[in-house]
Amino acid sequence: MNAILHPIYYVVTWVMVLFHTILGLFLGKDNHESIKWTLSIVLIVILIRLILIPLFVKQIKSQRAMTVLQPHMKEIQKRYKDDRQKQQEELMKLYKEHKTNPLAACFPILAQAPIFFALFRVLNGVAHNKSYVPSVLNQTLLAKAHEAKFLGAPISDSFLSSHITATKIVTLCLIVFMSGTTFSTQRQLMVKGMPKMDSSNNMMLQQQKIMLYVFPIIIAISGVNFPIGVLIYWGTTNLWTFGQQYWVIKKNPAPGSPAYEELQRKRGSAASGTPTVSLEGMTEANRQAEENKSRQRQQPKKKKPRK
Repeated sequence: MNAILHPIYYVVTWVMVLFHTILGLFLGKDNHESIKWTLSIVLIVILIRLILIPLFVKQIKSQRAMTVLQPHMKEIQKRYKDDRQKQQEELMKLYKEHKTNPLAACFPILAQAPIFFALFRVLNGVAHNKSYVPSVLNQTLLAKAHEAKFLGAPISDSFLSSHITATKIVTLCLIVFMSGTTFSTQRQLMVKGMPKMDSSNNMMLQQQKIMLYVFPIIIAISGVNFPIGVLIYWGTTNLWTFGQQYWVIKKNPAPGSPAYEELQRKRGSAASGTPTVSLEGMTEANRQAEENKSRQRQQPKKKKPRK
């Protein structure tokens, strides 16, 4: 297994050491080791997510295509409810006809899985003073990485492998953060980014609900096994996903979604010259008018001169 994954270990280690070296030019060659190793992990996330942007675009297109196909899928399920094989054949034919892949939504996650596992092994090796790529992560760098800390906790330690209180506190905080960002990202998609669908016998909606509630629990349970460096990677990629999804929902929402309807209303208001209503339900013009009326009421009335 190590022989198969060794090229990935090499790439992950080489990129992490490269970022560490570049950061050393700004922060000092032998200074701020904890900051440099932590930022190296964050920069790995940024690099990977930039590379995965084409897959993210494909994921968005697939999700929207699947949403459009929901009525057809429901009809096929109803028509062949007693013949599972025929139902699957017709669904596959529908996907092929519309050139969509229901698994495309998983591509970004699957593409990151080898990197995630490689980073786990590399940091686990650092915790035991072992380098999987000695030609890149030599003994000097290995010693520095072993001593690197995040908020006082070694980045190579995990909740279960350490008896240090600081490590357990930092790990729990990162796990809560990861679970929270996973839940928030999924809820953002369901509330604003998905068209309104009939909840009865809707596989896509059921899958989204499972991801909303089950994934954060899985993360919370499995997170105690991961080194802090891996949790930093995971938390950073969750933040990226949330921000990227927020931008897509706001700028290019799926047709029929609440975000799409809101965007259409804004565009319609801008085209007609109608002022946009604020959150308090009052336009800026109305607010100004109310302020003027208030000032007029406060002005004292002039007394008429006596004749």
